[in-house]
Order: sequence, then C-alpha cells, then structure tokens
Amino acid sequence: MRRAAAALAMAILCVPALAATGWRADVQAARLAGEGEFRVFGFRLYTAQLWSAQLPIAPDAPFALQLTYDRSIKRERLVETSLDEMKRIGSAGNAPPSPQLLDSWRASMTQAFVDVRPGDTLTGVFMPGKGVRFYAGDRLTTEIDDPAFAQAFFSIWLDPATRAPALRQRLLGIAR
Repeated sequence: MRRAAAALAMAILCVPALAATGWRADVQAARLAGEGEFRVFGFRLYTAQLWSAQLPIAPDAPFALQLTYDRSIKRERLVETSLDEMKRIGSAGNAPPSPQLLDSWRASMTQAFVDVRPGDTLTGVFMPGKGVRFYAGDRLTTEIDDPAFAQAFFSIWLDPATRAPALRQRLLGIAR
C-alpha cells in the first residue's frame, strides 16, 4: 500500500514537468510580457499576448506571440494580410522581399495557418537564428526554418512601423 501511495505521489509531482505541451514547451518558463487588443473600425478582431522567459524580450531568446480570435477569418485572408504587412514594413527599412520569396512565404503560411473562429488561438514561436514554429491551439502546424521570414513575420506586431503602435507598446510592456 505504501509503495502504491509513493508511486502515486511521484506521478503527481512529475505531471507539471510533462504538462508543458504545444508552444509552451518551446518557451520554457514563459511569462506574460504584455497583451492588448487589435481592433478595426471599433470591432475587436483578436487579443494578442506576448510570452517570453526573458523580460524584456531579447532578439536572442525565444518568445511566443499568441492571437486569440474574436471573429471568423479564413486562412487565405490571414495569409494575404500577413504578406501585405510584411511587404509594407519591409519596404520601409530594407529592400522589399522578392516575388519568389513572397511566394515561398505564402506557401509556408498557408501550411501554418488555419481558418479561425471566435475563441481559436494561433501562436507563433520565434526561434532565434532558426525561424518560427506555428501552432493552432496546442497542435504544431508547421516549422519554418527561415530567420528572415521570422523577422518579417513578427515585425507585423513588434516593429516601430506596425499599423498598431499602441498594441506594440502593450505587448512589449512599455504601456499598460
């Protein structure tokens, strides 16, 4: 009886170590850096949260950006809007991505994204020097081994040229 109780106690103590699944396993000891809402014409499209073990976030440390949607949006719309923003922000500071590179990124995001409904989450995990992993809920949808893509993608929210500067400040913990 004592052995069974001891085995049960050990199993219970080990569960938290095994519980880190999905994107949380990629960003161990992640803490919420900041969060905010993205609205268009007063309608909330999603709530964004930025998670990192290192605060403030650093370019050499993994972090996760999680979007929880309030509206239904088709995958194709998510892909095209992301590409438009990546081009817009990229052309502000660097040479814009080539059409071939954009086609490659479109294919990668089509694999990574899913149609979303209210309450669904999509999470991108920045992997320094490697690229990004995408999750729909806790399910890995794809990994893109392209640091330039990762930089361009996360710039949509974190670059000073973002369309949502107040959201950027909230995500980075600059404003509350």
